Amino acid sequence: MIKTKLRKNATEIDKFIVSFLKKQKKSLLVSPMKYGVISGGKKIRSTIILDAGKLFKVKEKKLKIICAAVECIHSYSLIHDDLPCMDNDAIRRGKPSTHRKFGEATAVLAGNSLLTLAFEIIADKKNLLSLKQRNEITSLLANFSGHTGIAGGQELDLKFEKKRKNKNEILDMQRKKTGKLFNFCLQSVAIIANKNKKEIKSLGELGEEIGLLFQLADDFLDESGSGKLVGKPTKKDKKKGKSTLINLFGYEKAFIYAHNLKKKILLKLKKHGKDANNLIDTIEFILDRNF
Repeated sequence: MIKTKLRKNATEIDKFIVSFLKKQKKSLLVSPMKYGVISGGKKIRSTIILDAGKLFKVKEKKLKIICAAVECIHSYSLIHDDLPCMDNDAIRRGKPSTHRKFGEATAVLAGNSLLTLAFEIIADKKNLLSLKQRNEITSLLANFSGHTGIAGGQELDLKFEKKRKNKNEILDMQRKKTGKLFNFCLQSVAIIANKNKKEIKSLGELGEEIGLLFQLADDFLDESGSGKLVGKPTKKDKKKGKSTLINLFGYEKAFIYAHNLKKKILLKLKKHGKDANNLIDTIEFILDRNF
């Protein structure tokens, strides 16, 4: 069952991050860092990584390194997105957002620390990745986390508020804000599996499409989901004048677009046969989820 798989994977990655932090010197920021990344959220990016690993029979021990790094990056971005100077959200994952719990300055520093922790995890000489893999994965994650990826996407998201943007502009913003990290999830798996450059790029593009599907599903939840189930207030996008395909096309046309995107993704996965079953189940869940 997908929910059981998500809980199991989230628990394993939480343990990995806690264990890694225990090896380091303690600081006042460890508590808000843990608050932002541990015990909360579906950690669906980790499940995508672990599912993709089954396509190439990559050992989970290697994949958990990538999962932990991705969750640190994702959580850092959420902590910063929630700040009053950005989306000003008080609730995240069913509890007060990090800046509400610890204060704005501490939230900024905790987010920064999670960002750098991701690279510490990948660069750790004691992990199971080769030097070449560590270098390639570090470069990729840096590229997708900064101004050409997550940070750049968030900037566009803020600048697009209350403005009429076309389909391509919205998709470009969402691919950067959400899609690039999913791109990294699948590219990094291909790198660990020692695939050639063409295969690595192709898998990354598939990951970006999965990320776009996830963002669309998130927009649907904001429009019609239950705040209690989602773990944060809903119907925010319309109030803030966010640029989404729903606001551009309407709910029904946007859902048709998402459904067609899902079919395109699943068609690409068919060539992997039974090895893709876990990833297919997760993709089905992404669009059908209610939390």
